[in-house]
Amino acid sequence: MNITALKPFKITWAVLLCTFFSALAHAQENLYIPLETQHNALVLSVSNSHDLNIAYYGKRLNSDKEYSSVLRQYNQTGDYSQVLDAAYTSAGSRNLMEPAISVIHADGNTSLSLKYISHKVEDLDENISQASIKLEDTAYGFNVSLYYKLYKKEDVIEQWSELSHNEKGPVELTKFASGNLYFRDAQYYLTQYHGDWAHEMNPETSLLTHGIKTIDSKLGTRANLFQPSVFMVAMDQPATEDEGTVLFGAMEWSGNFKIDLELDYRDNLRLIAGMNNYASSYKLEKGEIFETPKFLHLLSHNGKGEASRKLHSWAKDYKLLDGNGERLTLLNNWEATYFDFEEKKLFELLKDTKELGVDLFLLDDGWFGNKYPRNNDDAGLGDWQANKRKLPNGVSSLVKEAGENGVKFGIWIEPEMVNPESELYHEHPEWVIKQPKRKEHYFRNQLVLDLSNPKVQDFVFNVVNDLFLENPELAYIKWDCNAVIYNAYSSHLDKQSHLYIDYVKGLYNVLERIRKKYPKVPMMLCSGGGGRVDYAALEYFTEFWPSDNTDPLERIFMQWEYSYFYPAISVANHVTEWGKQPLKFRVDVAMMGKLGFDIVVGELEQKDLQFVQHAVKTYDDIKQIVWQGDLYRLSDPKNTDFASLMYVNEEKDQAVVFNYLVNNRYGQGSKRPVKLGGLDPEKRYRIQEINLYPGTSSYIDSNQVYSGDFLMKIGFNPKVGKGKESVLLKVEAVR
Repeated sequence: MNITALKPFKITWAVLLCTFFSALAHAQENLYIPLETQHNALVLSVSNSHDLNIAYYGKRLNSDKEYSSVLRQYNQTGDYSQVLDAAYTSAGSRNLMEPAISVIHADGNTSLSLKYISHKVEDLDENISQASIKLEDTAYGFNVSLYYKLYKKEDVIEQWSELSHNEKGPVELTKFASGNLYFRDAQYYLTQYHGDWAHEMNPETSLLTHGIKTIDSKLGTRANLFQPSVFMVAMDQPATEDEGTVLFGAMEWSGNFKIDLELDYRDNLRLIAGMNNYASSYKLEKGEIFETPKFLHLLSHNGKGEASRKLHSWAKDYKLLDGNGERLTLLNNWEATYFDFEEKKLFELLKDTKELGVDLFLLDDGWFGNKYPRNNDDAGLGDWQANKRKLPNGVSSLVKEAGENGVKFGIWIEPEMVNPESELYHEHPEWVIKQPKRKEHYFRNQLVLDLSNPKVQDFVFNVVNDLFLENPELAYIKWDCNAVIYNAYSSHLDKQSHLYIDYVKGLYNVLERIRKKYPKVPMMLCSGGGGRVDYAALEYFTEFWPSDNTDPLERIFMQWEYSYFYPAISVANHVTEWGKQPLKFRVDVAMMGKLGFDIVVGELEQKDLQFVQHAVKTYDDIKQIVWQGDLYRLSDPKNTDFASLMYVNEEKDQAVVFNYLVNNRYGQGSKRPVKLGGLDPEKRYRIQEINLYPGTSSYIDSNQVYSGDFLMKIGFNPKVGKGKESVLLKVEAVR
């Protein structure tokens, strides 16, 4: 054997061992910053060379002194760079992996080395604390402040960063993430979502392998159309509803986003999330502060069900506009009339609204435009004056007629977009996002207005403001957004790479102004379906439209997936003519959220009319349980022949269970009992079938009493099957 040939091998291992033991020594000297919620801890460490790293993210330890011992229990390959687990990974210096931040300094240098300077942790109230950590590249005077907002009871953490500098000239930001996480588990299972119009929220779960998996959007607007910015990562093994450690993540940003999941050579997971830096390098002037949007995450050790319940609670208390308030049931005219209507026909629909028993009539697309009338989706968008042929007395006559019928009135707008066939387009071509030397390319015959331009922001604000000034009793806005950005170019901006970011900031400026003047008016966030759904937008909206696909069978699957991230009170569901299911099935599915109707009431058979009128009253009786209760998903439609989920109120004395047959082949149905969730094992309950169609009876014995213990351990069979494709149950404690 050639001894000489072994010398490089021995030297290499000697270096590795030295690196390993050196890392251990450094770990003993580290400053540890534990950021703790009720059940979890995200622990940052500062090395003796002032690098800020992530030491741990997992279950909270009883003693915070023991966090310093965590890394000693790992015997992994050495970290050559010593920044693999950086809390905010910078590019161009020692880092060998995907960065969270990269810059071009004023002198053209592309390196960045961020060192810990100081930190502060303060309690904002009894449930919320916030940490701020200052980092600096002292060679260049480039500063980063990392923020962590901790919602203790809900185990939710929001992360974002602020970037600034003191260099002589502008610094170009080429990547600027909001959050950077690091995990040291054995395996990672990513659940992401994909879709298209009328086919939203399709889940895919896969084992993450080495390299980078990226979830992103480059659409500019309607950014969630193909890939939503919500995801899950299960640690070690796929998570179930009630078992497993799982991270829920979401970007609070309504524009282009990018989420990188990188499995490194040590088999650890690096997660970086933020705005997409695609075509968006940002020039930052001296003294200017660039604030990234928030990245939220929640770690659960008891499966996906616990994670979603905590996220719902957080959303209703802290994020969703009026999350613990009321919502309006409504009748929409779209599928009854499409663009073909006039004042008299709408007056009849207002009477139908009263007869149906809902709160509000919503006038959808087609009410505006004169020189270019809105008779289809080819023209008129941008000209927000009532069409004189359809509405000779304006919108105000409809608002007045609604009041005389004892209902409220709402209206559809799409103020961010414009048709080329419109007065607005011809008067202000400079307000439109389009390349000056290229042929226009349309999405649904539309182009996007340039909201980076303050004049356009004023215009969009006044679309809403003028409606309210003319109609003070206006009670609801449906805000649509159908186009994406093609041929990105702003005639307003000097720096074209700012457009994708400044567009969204402009949108938020408009929404801030609207909410300052009209703080509580309900508004639906619609984007041809779920094309724009995130918690930054939902700060301004009371609800969102999940999909234009209202086939109830398809909606069961879509609403199931949305339910992981968004509470029922935020999800607008309408009863329409889509699908082949009976009316009762359609109504029951729509009740799993905020109920609305898009039907021709005057064409209903007498029994159908009687049923929907009674269903509205039934919904009024159970809606608070659905909106404010805890959600338990019981039978997954993707894996079984029927779907079952339930909402339980805080007192655990009332619950509603929704059950639907999703496979009618070979007499399928609920052959086994369904284990309920969230009840009090010591209480006793009666179960009654509700929302029955006239002339039908229930198979359920409503006189039988069960303990909560029995219902959660043995379960209850809703008896779903042929002829009983939809069964809605109310569970009430026996007093």
